[in-house]
Amino acid sequence: MPSSIVVGFDGSACALAALDKAVELAGLDGSRVVIVFAFEIPAAYGGGETGEYRRAVREIAEQSAAKAAERVAKTGVDYEVDLAPERPVEGLVHAIERHDASMVVVGTHGEHPLAGAILGSVPHKLLHVSPVPVLVVPAPRAATS
Repeated sequence: MPSSIVVGFDGSACALAALDKAVELAGLDGSRVVIVFAFEIPAAYGGGETGEYRRAVREIAEQSAAKAAERVAKTGVDYEVDLAPERPVEGLVHAIERHDASMVVVGTHGEHPLAGAILGSVPHKLLHVSPVPVLVVPAPRAATS
C-alpha cells in the first residue's frame, strides 16, 4: 500500500499552494494525497440556529474539498477527501493517524512567528504535535500582498 500525504485544506491561497506541493511530492513516489478539511463546529447552544450553522459549515467544507479534489483529479495523482469536524490541528493529527501518513503539508499566510505563537497558527502548532514531518508552504507572493 502506498504511503499517504495529508494536506490541510481550507480553500485559501496558501492552502492551494500546499495542495499543489503535496500533489507534486505524491507524484514523485506514488503516494496518495489525503485532502483534509478540518472544521470546528461549536457545541450546541440550544435552539434551531445551531443545526443550521452546522449544516452551513459542513456544506462549505464539502464544497471547498470538492474543488480541491477536482484540482487533484486533473493531475492523475491518487487522492481521497477526509472531512474532519474537529479543530484544525486535532483534525490533521487524527487524519495522519487514520491514513498512516508519512508527512503533512499545510500552507501559511506568512505571519510573523511571534504572531503564530501568540495566536496559535495551525502550522506553528503542528510543528510541535505532529507525529510525522510537517512541510509548511507559503502562499504565493501575489496572495500575501
